[in-house]
Amino acid sequence: MDLAMESMAASIGVSVAVLRFLLCFAATIPVSFLWRFVPGRFAKNLYAALSGVLLSYLSFGFSSNLHFLVPMLLGYASMVLFRRHCGIITFFLGFGYLIGCHVYYMSGDAWKEGGIDATGALMVLTLKVISCAINYNDGMKKEEELSETQKKNRLIKLPSIIEYFGYCLCCGSHFAGPVYEMKDYLDWTERKGIWSPSEKGLSPSPYGATLRALLQAAFCMGLYLYLVPQFPLSRFTDPLYQEWGFWKRLGYQYMSGFTARWKYYFIWSLSEASIIISGLGFSGWTESSPPKPKWDRAKNVDILGVELAKSSVQLPLVWNIQVSTWLRHYVYERLVQKGKKPGFFQLLATQTVSAVWHGLYPGYIIFFVQSALMIAGSRVIYRWQQAIPPKMSLFKNILVLFNFAYTLLVLNYSCVGFMVLSLHETLASYGSVYYVGTIIPIALILLSYVIKPAKAARPKSRKDE
Repeated sequence: MDLAMESMAASIGVSVAVLRFLLCFAATIPVSFLWRFVPGRFAKNLYAALSGVLLSYLSFGFSSNLHFLVPMLLGYASMVLFRRHCGIITFFLGFGYLIGCHVYYMSGDAWKEGGIDATGALMVLTLKVISCAINYNDGMKKEEELSETQKKNRLIKLPSIIEYFGYCLCCGSHFAGPVYEMKDYLDWTERKGIWSPSEKGLSPSPYGATLRALLQAAFCMGLYLYLVPQFPLSRFTDPLYQEWGFWKRLGYQYMSGFTARWKYYFIWSLSEASIIISGLGFSGWTESSPPKPKWDRAKNVDILGVELAKSSVQLPLVWNIQVSTWLRHYVYERLVQKGKKPGFFQLLATQTVSAVWHGLYPGYIIFFVQSALMIAGSRVIYRWQQAIPPKMSLFKNILVLFNFAYTLLVLNYSCVGFMVLSLHETLASYGSVYYVGTIIPIALILLSYVIKPAKAARPKSRKDE
């Protein structure tokens, strides 16, 4: 068996550990499909918990479940013993344990070298545990103190321990996401809300959407395997790279970022298929006639939305969508004081939390600080663009094109830090293009204090931003 695994791993250019993970990850699809046929609420929760434990054991070994157990028990204990403060307690305890595991296992180095460990799954699990505790905390508050999203997701009653474990480990979603809410999990398990059999008298079929996600996953993996040998990360420290001209080095940074993203597209497409086929990915019906089912709850990436983003502000809406949503609801919005508008501080704090969640590597920290600058710079361009009167449409279109080019440049410049991780390699790659992706956003932010568009020229709705 071991020889067969080694031979298979070698044939696709990955380690045995990664192959084992991929096989278990693919197994989440039939495991999730079988959940549909488990009778009764208790049995469904038990199946979700035990199948998650088994897949984790087969993928990462026995110790992985012990690691998962720590934040899960800390979160549940805080909800039982300290409900009034369980959200903030679980936040710091969960992140503290995750950071400790990141430091102990040096997980970023393992991932960079093509390895795998349980800390990636622990990252997703940590977000689930924290959101559950915060929503249980919100259940004590008055409705007028809560936003619409907080009202929707709050938990009045403490979930049972088996419901809680089922939520954390269901469908192998802790492997790579997506993150979802405990309230949605309970409704899905109990066939309430949009999962009620009486909802529009229809039962959505998941098979077409699952097939689409699987075909997308296959395409993404094929393209990644084709591109990755041509654009290795080791090239950034190669003397040959330093001999290239500015534009060629900038082009290589773009292709390196472009190549790396297809690995994430593959992983998220596969996890999307798993959540869709279970039924949990269902998010309602379209208004068309006849109505069609939507599966947005499982969607973690919009590939064209990322690659053709007209503005950096759009990126959190199309990349790692469910984690971006989590960061918005549980960090960004909760840092805004009542009656005040969010600003650069909330953006920077949110990006810092995201960086720490990924690990304490300098490349992560630099990337997410860069992301905050990138988004702030793009907002400046957008405000200028909206201030231009309709009769100057040509100039407005030039600014639209400039925002697109700006996003393309700064995103792929910034993401090198996310890929190489070390401070030396990150600064070397940024310095090789004269820190252009840092200087331009800062220059735009400073210019915004000089060139201030008239408020009256702004549109009423800013959904496009």
